[in-house]
Formats: sequence, structure tokens, C-alpha cells
Amino acid sequence: MKTVSTARSHGGVQGVYSHTSKTCQCDMTFAVFVPPQAASGPCPVLWYLSGLTCTHANVMDKGEYRRMAAELGMIVVCPDTSPRGDDVPDEADNWQFGKGAGFYVDATQEPFAKNYRMYSYVTEELPALIAENFPADMDRQGIFGHSMGGHGALTIALKNPDRFRSCSAFAPIVEPSTAGWSKPALEKYLGTDEAAWRGHDACALVADGARFPEFLIDQGTADSFLDEGLRPWLFEKACEKVGIPLTLNMREGYDHSYFFISTFMDDHLAWHAKRLAAGYPESRAS
Repeated sequence: MKTVSTARSHGGVQGVYSHTSKTCQCDMTFAVFVPPQAASGPCPVLWYLSGLTCTHANVMDKGEYRRMAAELGMIVVCPDTSPRGDDVPDEADNWQFGKGAGFYVDATQEPFAKNYRMYSYVTEELPALIAENFPADMDRQGIFGHSMGGHGALTIALKNPDRFRSCSAFAPIVEPSTAGWSKPALEKYLGTDEAAWRGHDACALVADGARFPEFLIDQGTADSFLDEGLRPWLFEKACEKVGIPLTLNMREGYDHSYFFISTFMDDHLAWHAKRLAAGYPESRAS
């Protein structure tokens, strides 16, 4: 692991790091904020997964999470959204696929299967690197994200309920197998058999028996992607059907941007902090 940069912030350290990923077979960059409380012992870890076209830098520069993370004593990890490099296959004219659009799946189709393994990268390789190099309490992990990253957070939590204690999302893609901007990506990454997509679709995972104690979602009513790409009411219905508690906040007048995300970032961090606190009921809502 190489240190790209570090900066003091709110008594903690915002760092950017890079490493050669065996999973994605390329160099990957990620950001980590370590709060001041880490000087006294390991801190809980909150993973933030970004959306289409983003890197680690978008939320780091615009998300405004450091003040509250420092107050609450939480490490925030911000991975990239896809493999990078000149040798990584891409569709340069398609912002909904390829570099910047890994959709947090492990591709099975060529030529993408070699590099596009973001599910394994986020759930296996990068956590091992964080555990080895940072004062992280890996028994207290939460995950959240935005848009494509919200999709990633929901699906990863549903597939790994024993690892994550909390999960929330800003404007997530809740049913990517039927949304116009994600269905083509799933087909290219995972093939034409739609049954293979269900393991990376939050609504389908819930319908197929996956469970998680509870979810928090914030969604802007002025989001231009709301009706065709995001549709949080589909996940609300899926959760209601099986009794999973979901708090869905429809935020009047807010759009899809980081102006929206940064407005409600403190709420999400506080929500996660409660559930990651030492002594919080192990069963949570299960």
C-alpha cells in the first residue's frame, strides 16, 4: 500500500492510498478518514460506495462527512467504483458502463471478467487491507452509498448480514435488473441469463430470502432519475412484504447531487454510529 496524500482534518487524518489489486488486476485508489479517537484504540468502520462516474474523490471532496465522523469516532472508507488503467476494457462513450460504473458485481463475461470484480474487491481484498493497515474495529462495520453505490450497499449488506451491523443509502438503484440505466450493464457483466442478476438486485434478494435488520434511505423528490432509475417504493414494498424495517425519507425539492447528500450526511452518520456503538444489541432488529 502506498500513501498518496494525507491531511489533518477535524483532529483526524484524511488520507488517500493506492495499491496493486490482485482482485481487479490493476492499481486501485481509495480514501480513508481516521478520527482522533483512533489514537486511543480501534474505531468502527463505515464504508461509503459512490455512484456512476465517481471515484473515491467525489464524496471525499463534497460529502462533508469528516466533522461528524470525527465527533462520533468513526473511520470512513471510500473505495473507487471500478477498476482503472489503460488496459482495462471500457466503453469510453458510455457513462453507465465500464470505468466508473462497476456496479459492485463480479463480472463473468469477457472481456470484463478479468478486471471488473468490484464485489470481491469491496468485500474481501480491501477490507483485509484496511484491517492490516488502519486502527479499525472490523467487528463493527456499517455500509452506505449513493445511487449505484446505494445499490451496492443494499446488496452487499443483504448478502453479508453477519459482517455489517448497519446499512443506509442515498437515492439507491433498488431494482437494477429492470432499470434502464443498469439493466444493460448487468447483461454485459453477468450475461443474458437474468437469473444470474438476482444476486445483485436488492428487491430480488429480499424476495429470494435475504434479510437484514433494518435500512435507512433518503431520496430527493426532485431527483431526475427517480421515476425511471431509482424507484425506492419498490424496495419499500419488498421490505414491507417480509417485515424488514425501512425508514424511507422523501426529501422535498432535493435532487441527485452532492448538495443533497451533504445535507443529510450527518443524519446517516449518526444513524450508523448508534448501531455500531459498543453494547448495541447484537440482534439489532432481527
